Amino acid sequence: FTLAWACSAIAAEQPNVVVIMTDDQGYGEFSCHGNPIAQSPNIDRLASESLRLLDFHVAPMCTPTRGQLMTGLDAFRSGAINVSSGRTLLRPELRTMANVFRDGGYRTGIFGKWHLGDNYPFRPEDRGFDEALWFPSSHINSVPDFWDNDYFDDTYIHNGKREKYTGYCTDIFFDKAIGWMKRSADEEQPFFAYIPLNSAHWPWFVPNKYRQPVRDAMERHPEVVKHLNEKKRESLVSFLAMGANIDDNVGKLDHFLSDAGLKQNTIVVFLTDNGSTFGPDYFNAGMRGKKTTLWEGGHRVPCFIRWPGGTLGQPRNISQLSHVQDLLPTLADLAGVNAVPEKLDGESLAPVFRGQRDSLDDRM
Repeated sequence: FTLAWACSAIAAEQPNVVVIMTDDQGYGEFSCHGNPIAQSPNIDRLASESLRLLDFHVAPMCTPTRGQLMTGLDAFRSGAINVSSGRTLLRPELRTMANVFRDGGYRTGIFGKWHLGDNYPFRPEDRGFDEALWFPSSHINSVPDFWDNDYFDDTYIHNGKREKYTGYCTDIFFDKAIGWMKRSADEEQPFFAYIPLNSAHWPWFVPNKYRQPVRDAMERHPEVVKHLNEKKRESLVSFLAMGANIDDNVGKLDHFLSDAGLKQNTIVVFLTDNGSTFGPDYFNAGMRGKKTTLWEGGHRVPCFIRWPGGTLGQPRNISQLSHVQDLLPTLADLAGVNAVPEKLDGESLAPVFRGQRDSLDDRM
């Protein structure tokens, strides 16, 4: 009885962790970063309540970023170095962020895009996730995916079995994640939820109701898109509409955390996986380049970290040069999880966040 009580007390003190990563949105895709067309009120609010990493970098395309996030290692160490051609496979002997948190007493779940291997022993359910809802390869509708998935009423892989779902992909991933978080909280189990979206990756399929507000914003700011042909402009409309749907879902998650009494002790991280696919065409927050390029527009992305009841202090800007490889050791440090591999390329930013150090050593 005493042991059970002690374990319950420890679990109650551990913060929950939620990592949201969107696909192909760049630093400039959010109204809080000056975008005159995109409207992202819920993500803007999250940013206003967070530590905002102003010099945060990822890989310029998705698989390397995802492997670096999961392992804290450079892509050439993890083996996940490209988006296709057999080079997406995360070395099976490596421990992932899910392994680290599960070994630390957490329930672990993924809801969305994995892109680090589609078959045993590379699947998310093989890599530390207790709950896994995902689809194979780079995007919904890719060749290995279930035939004719189109973002609506699709068939995904749930804990090793294909299951059909009703609704739009992003809505489903957030809804299932929220339901799983609720069950974990009801059972007084801390959780690590990873929500890596396929949105706003091509193909740009989205509920039509999100398109007209974007068109209206373009009419208010014709100078931003006047040089685009009609086809390019309509593609941008759908891309930004997907961003608006993502924003709605971030708001839905926030409402759940608040209503369930979980917001104060939940660390929420928001980032994107690489630079924008559209940024240089209309708004790139002053940066050069886009996805797949080595210019800053290809790899400098937003990263917001919020923990209202934790040890982060007041919301503020953090200018420390930082990288997606830092998130594994940082989150484990903040959560008091000690099962982190010894040799990582990433470094914990927690001492900087807590004011224990002004900066880390030269990281170039």
